[in-house]
Amino acid sequence: MTLAIRTAPDGRWFGTGHSTIDDPAKAGAEAATAAFAGRLPTVAFVFCSIGYHVPELFDAIREQIGDETVIVGCTTSGQIATGEASRDGVSITAWGGPGCTVRTHVARDASGGLREAGAEAASCLPALTDREHKALLMLCDGLTGNQHEIVRGAFSVVGAAVPLVGGCAGDQLNYVRTYQFHGGRDGVEILSDTVIGVAIGSDAPLGVGIAHGWRKEGPAMIVTRSRDGRVYELDGEPALDVLLRRLGIDESMVDDEKAFRDAAFLHPLGLSRRSGEDIRVIHAGDRTDRSLVCLADVPTGALAWLMESDAESLVDGGRQAAVQAIEALGGEPARGMLVFDCAARGLTLGPDGMEQEIAGISKAMGEVPFGGFYTNGEVARVRGALGMHHFTLVTLALA
Repeated sequence: MTLAIRTAPDGRWFGTGHSTIDDPAKAGAEAATAAFAGRLPTVAFVFCSIGYHVPELFDAIREQIGDETVIVGCTTSGQIATGEASRDGVSITAWGGPGCTVRTHVARDASGGLREAGAEAASCLPALTDREHKALLMLCDGLTGNQHEIVRGAFSVVGAAVPLVGGCAGDQLNYVRTYQFHGGRDGVEILSDTVIGVAIGSDAPLGVGIAHGWRKEGPAMIVTRSRDGRVYELDGEPALDVLLRRLGIDESMVDDEKAFRDAAFLHPLGLSRRSGEDIRVIHAGDRTDRSLVCLADVPTGALAWLMESDAESLVDGGRQAAVQAIEALGGEPARGMLVFDCAARGLTLGPDGMEQEIAGISKAMGEVPFGGFYTNGEVARVRGALGMHHFTLVTLALA
């Protein structure tokens, strides 16, 4: 069990709790007790592994919240709480006290219209008229495809002045089904194919951090044909052929899903952006049409590189994301931080590397608690309409 609470003189607090107990009711009770410490939260984020029987988990959590508490969350590919990470378990991150307002909206059947779902989920933000600082946090089904359309839809509502953050639900990288959670004291819905918008309004600053730790490898390429997250051609050649040649691997590996993914995860695509490179994970190769399969947009005409990294650089990327979020608070002390870390980063780092990454974030945060989950895609936009990431760590700090 993790216990991490930070309370400010004005009564605002931020807490995290974590449990790996197999029994869902006991795990929910333990994590909630640690996160809430007897206080009534404004919002409780619940992130849990796919194996839990979640009704019992939430029954235990709901016993410790107030009538006005909002519960949101999702299944994951791993949990994060102050000082530790786990593949199996539950992490709860919560805050409460004066000066902060939360509004939520659920867009259902998202895959039928992702841009429309993003706009609908964002419709909760305009209600926050009484807070100086705002952000829209989004929790999405991690298997909808074309996730960038969700961000574009949200951007059409919130505009350029409000940052977007969040992550896509996971199922421990099985890519079968993910679940999202929304409710409160009277009950929690267990959902799929949704986008949950969480509008956050605060009297104090909110800070966003985005970092990944990858660097360019080899010459640049032009994406000459792509559609719906699938890359068909790079520099006018079949994309799969280019990847196999550049990595020096045999085509027979394409039929071995795990072997191909292990190789491709170490060399994602990096798309040129003004602020650096957006990372796109290559999940599979299709021998029929010689394409590469990604879960987010790789637009035709984009300048792209294969990327490389090492454990030290990936670990430092986590630290950088934490530092960026704290610095964005403009000198105000951080009370807590939400963390959205790509599950593919965790797979690449391995258990030891994940521990080092969490230790690096802890060192950057000092006594400030943090919590979150390993995602199937990360949302982060502080400027422009783009904001879907992979192999990236995104943070939201609250002053």
